[in-house]
Amino acid sequence: MSTIHDASELGQSVVARNAFGLLRRYKAAFQERRERARLRKALHDLSDLELQDIGIARGLIDYVAMNRSIDPRGV
Repeated sequence: MSTIHDASELGQSVVARNAFGLLRRYKAAFQERRERARLRKALHDLSDLELQDIGIARGLIDYVAMNRSIDPRGV
């Protein structure tokens, strides 16, 4: 009887851990999406000359926001 009880407790802890992991991934994805939106807005607020100074064309703003680890200048 105690073995069955222990197994059910183990199953509950696995489910709780999976649910916590799912929530953690959801939060990380949500924060990443908000960060991309902030970057996109900040870049849209720059003038064409300011964008040119940092090496980004206005048409590349969405690309840069989605791929922040890639430098569009090739540096």
